[in-house]
Amino acid sequence: MNDAPSESPLSELPSAAESDRFRVLIVEDDRSQAMFAEAILRGAGMEAEVVAMPDGMMATLERFEPDLVLMDLHMPGTSGTSLTEQIREHPRFRHMPVVFLTGDQNPDSELTALEHGGDDYIVKPVRPRHLVVAVQSRIRRARAIGHSLQVTTEPTRHPVTGLYTRPALMKILLEQATSGIHGGALLIEMGNAAALHDRFGYAEFEDLINAAGGKLQELTRNEAAARLSDNAFLVVAGGHDAGWLEEYARRLRDGIGYTEFRVGDTTLRLRCTVGYTTFEHGFSDTGEALAAAEDAAREAHGSPIGIARYLPPDRFVANEIVDELRAALSDEKSDALYLAFQPVVAVAGGNEARYQVLVRMRGPDGSVRKAAEFLDIAQNAGLLADLDRWVMQTALKLLRDRRRASRPIQLIVSQSPRTLAQDSYASWLQQAIRDADVDGQALIIDLRLEEALVHAVLLREFCRQMTSSGVQFSLSQYRHNMETSQLIDVLPLGYLRLASDFARLPLAQSLHDEMREAIYFAHRQGLQVIAQGVEDPQAAAALWIGGIDFIQGNLVHRPEQTLDFDFRSATL
Repeated sequence: MNDAPSESPLSELPSAAESDRFRVLIVEDDRSQAMFAEAILRGAGMEAEVVAMPDGMMATLERFEPDLVLMDLHMPGTSGTSLTEQIREHPRFRHMPVVFLTGDQNPDSELTALEHGGDDYIVKPVRPRHLVVAVQSRIRRARAIGHSLQVTTEPTRHPVTGLYTRPALMKILLEQATSGIHGGALLIEMGNAAALHDRFGYAEFEDLINAAGGKLQELTRNEAAARLSDNAFLVVAGGHDAGWLEEYARRLRDGIGYTEFRVGDTTLRLRCTVGYTTFEHGFSDTGEALAAAEDAAREAHGSPIGIARYLPPDRFVANEIVDELRAALSDEKSDALYLAFQPVVAVAGGNEARYQVLVRMRGPDGSVRKAAEFLDIAQNAGLLADLDRWVMQTALKLLRDRRRASRPIQLIVSQSPRTLAQDSYASWLQQAIRDADVDGQALIIDLRLEEALVHAVLLREFCRQMTSSGVQFSLSQYRHNMETSQLIDVLPLGYLRLASDFARLPLAQSLHDEMREAIYFAHRQGLQVIAQGVEDPQAAAALWIGGIDFIQGNLVHRPEQTLDFDFRSATL
């Protein structure tokens, strides 16, 4: 690279002496420049992570918690100085060093960068030793200062809206939802979020939602509230009965809906829907309470008044499928439930065997039901968590048997975020992996995009616990937009499985452009892309040209109970 003069190997560079490795976040849209900086820092014994899309910087900061940010000055649609101002507005990162690494040699640019919160300004080309020493010295000074400035607790309030942070609200939700006291949770969703984002762009859309959050803070001053996702807020109201919550939902709906918000020169109102649940249902953890509010919010979308209350499913509903499923789960010798497998084939070829796991249920008459025919019924009957555990246990046994036979495979296993969000599930799965003596990397847990968006906070904690076991994660039915790209920054994913819409013909130009953008974005984040549901050769060709890494669908091979697909000879 023209920025990297020839000198001694990276292994000869000074390394971090502290017991905790230095962590550096590189904010750089130029892939070659990012790889250069990342290689230098990692070669010096530091941990480095790259953010190529400025929109995802804050989410990555919260997840990665770096010691220092290495910031580019000029990026498409924004600048390093603007991003630095965002960092300084966050209480946790107010004193974190920000070092600019740029090819801009203009002294005025350097002055502007330092005036906007930068701590240092390094001009390219830069010698690797100079970069390493500059980063290490800044981090050492910041750590020394941090001992005297260290905050003993995480911030509990958002610096702009005044609402609680999501982790803080989850603690409040856990305390109240499981305490047996009166109260409830309300999930408020702003309508037309995608259209508003497309109309105004990322920055102005964020300002609009933050303004709505500020209004919500006024309306909920005596209750706890936080922004939950791109366009959703959660309110936890303790000590109130169902009648009060119903009236409160109306007040929140009208308080937001009748407020005029300004976006540039435009004045508009935000229509919102509210789904709520009381705590009287005996929730055992935050995942159950949040799932109930989510169910109510989904009902509110179709309600004329935009409000709906959660009604728990009848776990003993008289339903033929429920009876069959309950019997299959309770009888270990039953073969009514079984797994089918569809190969996921690398377009560049390879010998590694990788399958998507699909659950099936055989009826008394021998008919076979696909998962889509009974998963919603299982959820309504309260059996989804039991079904998820059965699928996972069966998959782990298969991985164990294949490893013992020296025929290892990887399995992509779908699990409901509601199940993963249960407080005990991560510890159960870690123990199950140890008991099966399975390499965690052989397991890829698949998360459905729509559900993952709602449960992002709880899923992040689950994923954090499971990555120590080597487990990998994929995001299914992926469509590319601002909200979904932010989710990628929150979760430690390894794979994206594109929405099946991209495999259908004829493919509209807008979908074709979105597909290309999604693949390009995924690769910039270091993720591998799986095209699923492919049944047409022309669709396969379009996806292949678009840059997918793997292909899955009936065009390649139909799901079967056997695992004898020949990956070595597979050609597309």
